[in-house]
Amino acid sequence: MNYPTEAKPQCWRAVAIFEDRSEQLVYLGRSSTQVRAGLAQAFFEVFEDDEEREQIKTIALQRWHGAPDAGKWMHQTNLAVPLKAKLVKSA
Repeated sequence: MNYPTEAKPQCWRAVAIFEDRSEQLVYLGRSSTQVRAGLAQAFFEVFEDDEEREQIKTIALQRWHGAPDAGKWMHQTNLAVPLKAKLVKSA
């Protein structure tokens, strides 16, 4: 039996690391630039609850290293946890 694999797999991701060291995927993309650009919007879609967001310690940027079906995620850097912009009420 043959299992086809992607010619170019999505190989970058942003993962939220909580205070208890558990992890949750936030965004998956083809490049670090794509992940960085989509992180804030995805973050607020995934974590709608303020209480849940407060428990996030950091966001890890990771890339896939190895074959699509035999590799591992490698840590590249930490990203800033997105903050909601304060709305300014015009007079």
